[in-house]
Amino acid sequence: MYEKVNPAHPDKVADRIAGALVDYAYTQQENPRIAVEVLLGHGVCHIIAETSVRIPKDVIDSTVSRIAGPNVLPNYVEVPQDTHLAQNQAGGPRCGDNGIFKGMPVTEEQKKLTETARFIYGVYGCDGKYILDGGRLIICQSNAESVHLREAFPDAEVNPLGDWTGGSDVDSGATNRKLGSDMADSVTGGGLHGKDLSKADVSVNIHAFLKAQRTGQPVELCCAIGDDTVDGLPYTEIVEEAREYIRSLGGFEAFAEWGLVR
Repeated sequence: MYEKVNPAHPDKVADRIAGALVDYAYTQQENPRIAVEVLLGHGVCHIIAETSVRIPKDVIDSTVSRIAGPNVLPNYVEVPQDTHLAQNQAGGPRCGDNGIFKGMPVTEEQKKLTETARFIYGVYGCDGKYILDGGRLIICQSNAESVHLREAFPDAEVNPLGDWTGGSDVDSGATNRKLGSDMADSVTGGGLHGKDLSKADVSVNIHAFLKAQRTGQPVELCCAIGDDTVDGLPYTEIVEEAREYIRSLGGFEAFAEWGLVR
C-alpha cells in the first residue's frame, strides 16, 4: 500500500519553494547554513528562514510567483542561524541535529505507482494524489475530466467526489508534510526539505536510502548533534554523497518535486 502526490500538490509546492531558496543559498556560499519552513494557502505564502545567506526580496518574490503562482503574496521572515548551531559547524561539517533514519528498498508496487503518478502529472501538470493497494488504484487528479482518466485506467477509482480544481486555494501546503510520499517505507525523525547538507535530516536520510537500494536490505542509523562519524563513515563523506546526489537531480528544488522515491 502506497500513496504518492505530484509536484503540484500544495505540500510539494511548499517543499519546492523551500528547496529553491536552499538552491539560491548555495549560489552564494559553498556551504551555507540554512533551514526554511513554508506554509501557504489561499493567496498567502509564509516563509521563515534561519540562514547564513541574506535572501533578497526580489528572489523571494520571484520564487513564490514561479512555483506557487503570480497571485500568491509572500510573507518572509529571515533570521540568523542560532549561535550554538553555527558553532557546531565551525570546524567543518558535523551532524546538525539528533536524528533517527531508516532506509528501505523501494518495492515494485511503489515503483509502479510512482510511474503512474509521473505519467498522469506529465499529461495534466496540476495537483494530484494517487494510491495503490495491491490491485486497487485510486486516482485523484485535479483539472481533469474523470471520463478521460477512466479511459486510460479502466480499473481505477477516479476522483471519488467528482471533478475538482485542486491547488492552494482548495488545500493549504506545508514543508515536509508528505514524507510518506517522498520516502515510502523509509522512516525519519526529521524532514528532507528546506535544509542545507550539514543537516542530518538531509544527508543521513539520503545515505540510508541509497545504501538500502544498493544492498536490498533495511538500513537503520541514528546520530547525535555534533557527531563527526555516521555508519562508520566520516560525516564529511556522508555530506559529499548527498551533495552529489542532489546535484545529479538538478538541485534541492528538483529533489523536492518527487523526494527519494522517484
